[in-house]
Amino acid sequence: MKIELKQVQGNTYLGKADSNHWVPIDASLNDDGSNAGTRPMELVLIALGGCTAMDVESILKKKRADMQKLELEISAERANEHPKVFTKIHITYTIYGNVRQTDAEHAVSLSQEKYCSVSAMLKSTAEVTYDIKIVE
Repeated sequence: MKIELKQVQGNTYLGKADSNHWVPIDASLNDDGSNAGTRPMELVLIALGGCTAMDVESILKKKRADMQKLELEISAERANEHPKVFTKIHITYTIYGNVRQTDAEHAVSLSQEKYCSVSAMLKSTAEVTYDIKIVE
């Protein structure tokens, strides 16, 4: 995997990876940015959400679960000192549809323990916890 990063001005950048989609990455106005894009650490949490959500959707589909929609909320705490890595991350999975609790728990567990590479990397500095809500 390769990425390309281009400076727009100050701390405002555009990034592109193998998928060939540009992503604006920015800092606040106080940090020489334009406040026109997502912060790098926010992108890390978005990547975590995308990684685990895709796993869970795929696993539940293989189980033939009647999932209509999946939503995630992720909250995180960071270290006070540099590098300000994530120290705690909590994911709330809200699964809509007629999905058995045991199937949902199995799918999330497999994602967190086996498949989600973003989660695996983050666990080296952060405690990653989660809960699951099912809305029929």
